Amino acid sequence: MMSRLTDDLTVLHDRYVELVNSAVAENNLDRADALAAQYDEEAILMVALYEGRTDMLPLHRPTHADSGLRALIRRLARSQAA
Repeated sequence: MMSRLTDDLTVLHDRYVELVNSAVAENNLDRADALAAQYDEEAILMVALYEGRTDMLPLHRPTHADSGLRALIRRLARSQAA
């Protein structure tokens, strides 16, 4: 049976949440930010593969369009720097 995209994205997201939480717990916000960026790229690739639209890759998000995870890490980094 073929898996659903939403299920696969949920599994991917949950895995990255664990990794990012671990990096934040270790006070390694640079690693957390890198992981969040890696999640964005993997999620984009997963959607493109599922939809059969790899011809549109590489698809890069604008720097101002952070995912919720990356925005949270950026706020944490700013609060620690203050």
